[in-house]
Amino acid sequence: MKKREIVKADNDYFMNVFGDRMPIVVDKGEGIKVYDKEGNEYLDFLAGIAVNALGHSHPEFNKTLKNQIDKIIHCTNIYYIEPQAKLNKLLVENSVGDRIFYGNSGAEANEGAIKLARKYFKVRDEDRYEVITTTKSFHGRTLATIAATGQEKYQKPFTPLPEGFKSVPFNDLDALKGAVSDKTCAIMLEPIQGEGGINVADKEYLKGVRELCDEEGILLLLDEIQTGLGRTGKLFGYEHYGIEPDIFTLAKALGNGIPVSALLAKEEVADAFKPGDHGSTFGGNPLACAAAYTTLNTILEEGLVGHTLKMGKYFKNKLNELIEEYDFVKSVRGKGLMIGLEVDLNAKVLVGEALEKGLLINAVSGTTLRFLPPLIVEEKDIDQVVEILNDMFAKYE
Repeated sequence: MKKREIVKADNDYFMNVFGDRMPIVVDKGEGIKVYDKEGNEYLDFLAGIAVNALGHSHPEFNKTLKNQIDKIIHCTNIYYIEPQAKLNKLLVENSVGDRIFYGNSGAEANEGAIKLARKYFKVRDEDRYEVITTTKSFHGRTLATIAATGQEKYQKPFTPLPEGFKSVPFNDLDALKGAVSDKTCAIMLEPIQGEGGINVADKEYLKGVRELCDEEGILLLLDEIQTGLGRTGKLFGYEHYGIEPDIFTLAKALGNGIPVSALLAKEEVADAFKPGDHGSTFGGNPLACAAAYTTLNTILEEGLVGHTLKMGKYFKNKLNELIEEYDFVKSVRGKGLMIGLEVDLNAKVLVGEALEKGLLINAVSGTTLRFLPPLIVEEKDIDQVVEILNDMFAKYE
């Protein structure tokens, strides 16, 4: 199909939930670059919104998929699945989780986490069901995860929402303490709010949240959908804070583009789920688990966590130089290769200008440019991006 035919088919038949898409048709990718149907090349510093951790067409990853497709793609979870077993072992050995359940998306993992938190108290005959989240958070688009999301713009069109959710300001421990009641079952947080604008949790804040949960006998649930799998310069975001969650969730980078998510929990908490309490037809299928195992194993074997930490520091230093150069560049936030650049300009307009210059990024919270490159990015790629930004910003002087 030609570009105009693809665009027309989308306009004619697809539900308009994404608004006006960026005016390119992505055709293929290699490394940190993607190419459109017309052969134009782009630096991909969005990586499918933190998904393509290994970049595009990673040789070992592609080989894994091809081999697994030739074996079996799907079977029911009433049978044992070797790629699932291998992934179980690798995830547990490299995290604080003891038990795992697999789904297909971040929202699905978070939905399962909320169910698990409530069930944990049900089996103890405690009437605790409320989940406290934070403003500007984002936890998914199912009804329950929208209710958990602390942004009214996502909630308003779908009221009435499921009950049992409260939101308080992020990084405000006093507000959190004030919201806890005898009905609270869990506090649900992102170590770094992605969709909310790359807002980083203070170290003392998260330590205080852990202490609060321990004091009140409630569960700490960390949404690591975007921060997990090396993105922040640690394998998991919680590692920056010296704490352990009772439950945490993974998705995005886990499958490097193949839909897969994971809900992990400590043994005592996971034991609350009994046969029939939860399930998924496609979750944990052989193809998804083979993809996830290879992704995680590659991240570990190729030292991509340390590489991400190094590249993140380099990138932030380069972006901080723009603050010195341009008055409208206000701040750089984030950890590792999860970075936000706040500007006193319309960030969406800048995203369009970046596209024209061959750079893929996106905007969050109106005034923040978000950078989520593949973890394989190199200094030369970062230098090229900063050069593009300089060209864009010069006209606003």
